[in-house]
Amino acid sequence: MTPARPPLIGITACAEEPQPGILQERSHRVGDSYIAAIARVAGGLPLLIPAMPDAIDLRALIASLDGLLFTGSPSNVEPMHYRGETFPGTLHDPLRDAVTLPLIRMAIGSGLPLLCLCRGHQELNVALGGTLHQRVHELPGRLDHREPPNQDWDTSFGPAHLVRLSRGGLLWRLAGERDEIEVNSLHSQAIDKPAPGLSIEATAPDGTIEAVRVADAPAFAVGIQFHPEHKAAENPFGKALFNAFGDAARAHQAKRTGRAG
Repeated sequence: MTPARPPLIGITACAEEPQPGILQERSHRVGDSYIAAIARVAGGLPLLIPAMPDAIDLRALIASLDGLLFTGSPSNVEPMHYRGETFPGTLHDPLRDAVTLPLIRMAIGSGLPLLCLCRGHQELNVALGGTLHQRVHELPGRLDHREPPNQDWDTSFGPAHLVRLSRGGLLWRLAGERDEIEVNSLHSQAIDKPAPGLSIEATAPDGTIEAVRVADAPAFAVGIQFHPEHKAAENPFGKALFNAFGDAARAHQAKRTGRAG
C-alpha cells in the first residue's frame, strides 16, 4: 500500500502591490516561519493560497485540503467588514479579505481544521460576526502591544508579556496545564466584541483577548493573537500547538481519503 502523503495544509498569502518606481507585478507573500512551522513541526505539506478571489474555487479548495493556516500580516481587515471606523494611513488588503473571510466560514462548516494567527485571529472573529479594536494602545488602561521600533527580527519576536490561559481550555492543556505563558506581541489591533460561539482561551494582563476557540466547531479551530510560529520547533508551546494542528489535519486526511485506522 502506498504510504499516505503528509496532510495538505493551505497557507493564506497577502497581496503585495508593486512599489513605486519598480517594474514588477503584484505578488503574493507568505513569511518563511509559517511555512517552516507547517512543514517541520506540524508535519504537513504546505500549499500557498494566493489572494486572488476571482481565480479560486473556494469549495474545491476546501475539498482538497486537510487543514488551513491563516497567517499574520502588516495589513488589517478592512473595517467595513465589521462596521468599524476608517483610520487614515492604515494598511489594508481587500483581496486577502475577499478570500479569507468566506474561506473561514466555509472551512468551519465543512469540519476542516484551521489555525488562525495574528491577522488570521482577527479574521476569524470578523468572519463569524465579531468586531475589532483598531488601536489598542490608545485605549485607557491597555498595554502597547506593538513591536518596539528599530529592533532586529529575533528581538521583535522575543517575549513581551504574559498571557493567562483559561483553565481547562485547549491551550491550557497544550501548555502542560500551566496557567500562564510568556508570548511575543506585534499587533495594534485586537478583538473588541467576540463573535458568537467563540470561547476565550487566553487574555493579556490588560484584558486583551489573546486566543479563542470556536466552541462548537467539529474540528480544531483556534485563533491566536501572538506569533507561536516564530521558531516553533524550539518553543515548547509553539511545538505543542503545531503538533496538535498537524494531528487534526492527519485525522481529517484519514477521514477524507478513507485511510482511517
